[in-house]
Amino acid sequence: MKAAVFQEANKPLTIEDVDIIDPRPGEVLVRTSCSGVCHSDLHFVDGLWQLPTSCVLGHEAAGVVEAIGEGVSYVKPGDRVIMSFKPFCGKCYYCLGGRPNLCNDPEIGAASASRLQWQGKPILQFASVGSFAEMMVTTENGIVKIPEEMPMAEAALIGCGVMTGVGAALYTAEVPGGANVAVIGCGGIGLNIIQGCRIAGAAKIIAIDIIDSKLDMAMQFGATHTINSRDTDNLIEAINDINDGEGVEYAFEAIGIPEAATQAFNITRPGGTTVVVGMHPIGSEISVPGPAFLQEKKLIGCMYGSTRFREHMPKLIDLFLQDKLDLTSLVSRRLKLEDVNEAFRSMKAGEVARSVLEFS
Repeated sequence: MKAAVFQEANKPLTIEDVDIIDPRPGEVLVRTSCSGVCHSDLHFVDGLWQLPTSCVLGHEAAGVVEAIGEGVSYVKPGDRVIMSFKPFCGKCYYCLGGRPNLCNDPEIGAASASRLQWQGKPILQFASVGSFAEMMVTTENGIVKIPEEMPMAEAALIGCGVMTGVGAALYTAEVPGGANVAVIGCGGIGLNIIQGCRIAGAAKIIAIDIIDSKLDMAMQFGATHTINSRDTDNLIEAINDINDGEGVEYAFEAIGIPEAATQAFNITRPGGTTVVVGMHPIGSEISVPGPAFLQEKKLIGCMYGSTRFREHMPKLIDLFLQDKLDLTSLVSRRLKLEDVNEAFRSMKAGEVARSVLEFS
């Protein structure tokens, strides 16, 4: 099969012929229909996170089941599915506690290292998905079925950016109706946090970015106010001017820059919650003022929008089909696998919400 292979940080991906195994017991072979190009992939391309070996990146995808391994009962060939980059084992501490997004079964990672070969040697399948390829193999517990009426490009985005962003608002922070919130970073994740806050019924949704076109898009997705942080010397004062002299009840950081997380914490009012959603570089640290915790301010993390994906992804599909969740406007560009490096370029330039690779 054709796949885009990551070989070295800060170098373009190359299109190669890669071999993929037939599904083993409990596994499913999926023909890729669409793959989003996510900022998390870019972190590895830019070397902010490291990989031990060559890799087929991509983790935000939808496709059609091609074949199933022995013992698989959840799907059959021909079923349409979204891939999850956090398959669940169903037996670890986190799965049994209702938090499958934190599943840490080492067998899942080991399986993803043995599914692909390139030039006669094993090559890593990124995040149990590896969607920059014509085919994918994953565990039966790494997919969710979707209805025929769900378009594939929009479905693919639910697999990461939409679930992470909307989930951060609905399931991690549990934003209540009438809340005042701020979102720092209006890329693919940030726009979906904004949508999640809108769906939750937030009264004020303040979008913060340094690119005016992203702020315009934030208004389209539900922001009530915008701040270009390059145009203000004091973000706290700018927030207070909008919010009747107070910080926000919920602040979300959606970039992956430690200074932005500090800003999010500083604009959160006493008793409020700061949610760090961005993927921060390995070795980075976030600095916040210790005395602020005496005001019962909370700083929490977020993995995959705290999703139980077999439960939550179908709910997001229902919201989309009822025109309550905008996924179509997220698809800024539709490209081919060969255009993957252009997709990364346009992402870094801030030109898109999401580029989607479409497979014939």
